[in-house]
Amino acid sequence: VAQSERPGGDWEERKTAPTSAYSSPARSLGDTGITPLSPSHIVNDTDSNVSEQQSFLVVVAVDFGTTSSGYAYSFTKEPECIHVMRRWEGGDPGVSNQKTPTTILLTPERKFHSFGYAARDFYHDLDPNEAKQWLYLEKFKMKLHTTGDLTMDTDLTAANGKKVKALEIFAYALQYFKEQALKELSDQAGSEFENSDVRWVITVPAIWKQPAKQFMRQAAYQAGLASPENSEQLIIALEPEAASIYCRKLRLHQMIELSSKAAVNGYSGSDTVGAGFTQAKEHIRRNRQSRTFLVENVIGEIWSELEEGDKYVVVDSGGGTVDLTVHQIRLPEGHLKELYKATGGPYGSLGVDYEFEKLLYKIFGEDFIEQFKIKRPAAWVDLMIAFESRKRAAAPDRTNPLNITLPFSFIDYYKKFRGHSVEHALRKSNVDFVKWSSQGMLRMSPDAMNALFKPTIDSIIEHLRDLFQKPEVSTVKFLFLVGGFAEAPLLQQAVQAAFGDQCRIIIPQDVGLTILKGAVLFGLDPTVIKVRRSPLTYGVGVLNRYVEGKHPPEKLLVKDGTRWCTDVFDKFISADQSVALGELVKRSYTPAKPSQLVIVINIYSSEHDNVSFITDPGVKKCGTLRLDLTGTSGTAVPARREIQTLMQFGDTEIKATAIDIATSKSVKVGIDFLNY
Repeated sequence: VAQSERPGGDWEERKTAPTSAYSSPARSLGDTGITPLSPSHIVNDTDSNVSEQQSFLVVVAVDFGTTSSGYAYSFTKEPECIHVMRRWEGGDPGVSNQKTPTTILLTPERKFHSFGYAARDFYHDLDPNEAKQWLYLEKFKMKLHTTGDLTMDTDLTAANGKKVKALEIFAYALQYFKEQALKELSDQAGSEFENSDVRWVITVPAIWKQPAKQFMRQAAYQAGLASPENSEQLIIALEPEAASIYCRKLRLHQMIELSSKAAVNGYSGSDTVGAGFTQAKEHIRRNRQSRTFLVENVIGEIWSELEEGDKYVVVDSGGGTVDLTVHQIRLPEGHLKELYKATGGPYGSLGVDYEFEKLLYKIFGEDFIEQFKIKRPAAWVDLMIAFESRKRAAAPDRTNPLNITLPFSFIDYYKKFRGHSVEHALRKSNVDFVKWSSQGMLRMSPDAMNALFKPTIDSIIEHLRDLFQKPEVSTVKFLFLVGGFAEAPLLQQAVQAAFGDQCRIIIPQDVGLTILKGAVLFGLDPTVIKVRRSPLTYGVGVLNRYVEGKHPPEKLLVKDGTRWCTDVFDKFISADQSVALGELVKRSYTPAKPSQLVIVINIYSSEHDNVSFITDPGVKKCGTLRLDLTGTSGTAVPARREIQTLMQFGDTEIKATAIDIATSKSVKVGIDFLNY
């Protein structure tokens, strides 16, 4: 008899049963309850895999990042060309990239106004008193990672302190990308491009919990990228998987190798970091004008050195999170198999910004900084932009100081607030590494800047160390460093120093666009990822025959003379179990009461593998299958009615179906983590 997570269901006729059975919080499965019919078995159903393939003219991938976002596309007729979106209006000195900041501005009436540089610049130019009425949001994607009980009603807080629905903001942002992309495609094609011609791919961190992944899909439906009826028009891709797919295509001239293990392009290990990267930057600068990247339809040289069973780690370090994924090669086609479930945490480059904020607290006082953010939100944004461009200038071997311009309103407001000057505050604070320069700037020594990076980089290295301890990971051949934060020389140097002697460390040249391009490739051929690890244990709530001594007495339920154990979790799949794409897990149940016509099957999930009852801590309900068999009594119904339950795993979505075998009546449901 299967023992698993946590069954549930309502039972109206409690009064007829002996009261002792209800002394527990057992969510007894009364009239609608089911009981397992057969030993469980797993069936690999191949036909379900080949779901009617729609033909799309183009694949558009959106990399919705914590700090910056962008899109890229490829026409299915010429999959070897990946086009990165047009240059955006705006742009910052010292920060050249093809992405735009993930910032959004709503009017005081809460209508969408602008996105990216345009939002930032408009907000900045508003009169300070007017600016307080407008809603400006940045770096809001982290909220999906940090909110434990995410729902469709979760709020975000704008710069002026006002709250808005997260779902609305995400939908506005995706709608903006949809409009930009369709406009660019129409201009290119010379004719109107319809949304129905597009297959959309949105990337999310692999370490996100299921509710956050589902949230992105709901936001995309609201933005009109796809619809629940046409769900396969949208693929939710995992960021490190996308990176992994792109890394397979790398040619030697498209990357920099940091490891001490081999000389690269004539550079020996020691000077690779500096020289290799300068060389790469040159190369990128030359190619900046061309937004089209050719992906040769071959496996890259690095990749051709990988053999069946070889393992590599993708370290995706972005603005908000760091995601570590271990993949293994499956030949002949070079399919990827996820070896170890994604790990990581909130150790993105935002951590460096928080450290800078803490430094400002130390010098000017937390009370002032918090007040300044609310009272002069646009100036605060300015200060952080100035910091961002200096942050990118930090390097291990830097000797000259980094200057950060303080906005005039900061200096002015500080004097009003404290009654003394910013200069005075710096002299008084015992932060030795930060001085005041006569041009109105904070002058930071390189050591001071490096200290801001340290906590975040230490967390990343520590996390990698833990990962390398795992037996599955011990024989990794390559480490691919990707994502926007991978551009930071300090992070490169730290990874190199810690792991250069264990594996080869590879950085793709256009490291900030790696995920975007990989996501396009994934949309063109989603079957390349064959095996994933289930992040959760899934099961359904059932009744089992009560066994004296084995089952806890508080779970006993007596119904029509039969003794049942309630709340049993019948497991479909365990956390961290390998799941092939499209794999079906089947179970057969029978109604606990032969005459019942409405059968309710509740689906539960947990992060733990060993779950016995749906009442165990950490078990959450995430779906309900309600099969109504009234009106089917005309057919000859067997004495033991068989209800078959199927769960199909694979994509970031999971679908469940219940079928009454006698009448082939069926009901389907998508697993839902947001509405229970």
